Amino acid sequence: MMMNVLVLNSGSSSLKFQLIATDMEHIKRNEDRRLCRGVVERIGGEAIVTVNVGDQPKHVFTEPLANLQAAVDFIVKWVASDESGIAEVENAADIHAVGNRVVHGGEKFSESVVINDEVLRDIEACIDLAPLHNPNNVKCIHAVRKILGAKLPQVAVFDTAFHHRIPEQAYLYAVPYHLYRRHHIRRYGFHGTSHRFVAYRYRVLAKKTREETNIITLHLGNGCSAAAIRKGYPADTSMGMTPLEGLVMGTRSGDVDAAVVNLIATKEGLSTAEVESLLNTQSGLLGISGLTNDMRVLQQELTEHEDRRVRLAIEIFAYRAKKYIGAYLAAMGGADAVVFTGGIGENSADIRWRICEGLEWLGLKLDAAKNEKAVGREERITTEDSRLHAFVIPTDEELLIARDTVRCILGEPHPS
Repeated sequence: MMMNVLVLNSGSSSLKFQLIATDMEHIKRNEDRRLCRGVVERIGGEAIVTVNVGDQPKHVFTEPLANLQAAVDFIVKWVASDESGIAEVENAADIHAVGNRVVHGGEKFSESVVINDEVLRDIEACIDLAPLHNPNNVKCIHAVRKILGAKLPQVAVFDTAFHHRIPEQAYLYAVPYHLYRRHHIRRYGFHGTSHRFVAYRYRVLAKKTREETNIITLHLGNGCSAAAIRKGYPADTSMGMTPLEGLVMGTRSGDVDAAVVNLIATKEGLSTAEVESLLNTQSGLLGISGLTNDMRVLQQELTEHEDRRVRLAIEIFAYRAKKYIGAYLAAMGGADAVVFTGGIGENSADIRWRICEGLEWLGLKLDAAKNEKAVGREERITTEDSRLHAFVIPTDEELLIARDTVRCILGEPHPS
């Protein structure tokens, strides 16, 4: 029997969800069925609900939802209602399992796990490492237990788990070693579910084994990260102890000199916590352009008005990504491909061109026509004779969460 898996991805004031029907045979054939998807935004008042059922047009409406538990309760009732039109779900009992995205698993979790009381305590113990994310992940798990019962299987799929194999020389910071031992200060990496999914899809497209997979994956969206994947496993990644480190992002600065924090605090009369907030929420594309964190708007603004700061924001964004490609190629001893994913990576031919420009000496020859056509679909965008190829591979983190949920419940191994 196919398993109807409700996938939940909770943010600070939003909750993304999907209902996916699958089993091991459908996973092997890549024939999982997406029954619906949606997002609840502005939780805490009159929330905005956007839903898609099958191939039908999206439906947008409002619903008063006071908190995350109310949002989960609404999603369960809506999925099981006649209003949703999901034939496979007549009532809440037709939801067979829940897969939860959990941002931080610390050093404890190296793969997805079925949630029990001990696992839940260990996730709560990681709250200090991800105070903006893990609390809501925990609230979501508790809400499901209350609404659907403690016996319904739930699985935690961790953003950090895929990066667990990164070696010590890549994950340790050059600070006094006792700080790592006492406080677990180290690189953890994020977007692991996305990097893992596109690495798997690359293997399928390129007809490679895991051992033959040597690629650099770029997840470019409002949050951005790069990963060096050597022989099928992560060798390094750009995000650090938190998602603030690494590439330039929508509102995050990415790499900065650590001394800048104290300098800004002193000059601007801010606390270190306020500076950290500034680097997380007012920097990146938004901070440089002074306009927006939306790359689409910035590109349109550049085309129409040739704004200098907008151009600078886009150029810094692309330059930082290109620099990480060079660093990872050196660290890995070369690679076979660069893979673009995420909202920007999948949809912006211009950004892909800016990042790949100048890499011809490495053997990366962009096919301009293929690059322009590769919008939101799997495509190799380099010429046949390139030594270093580039691919566009749309990510599907929710699908991987649903698949891991089925694997965990059935006791099947987790392919990386």
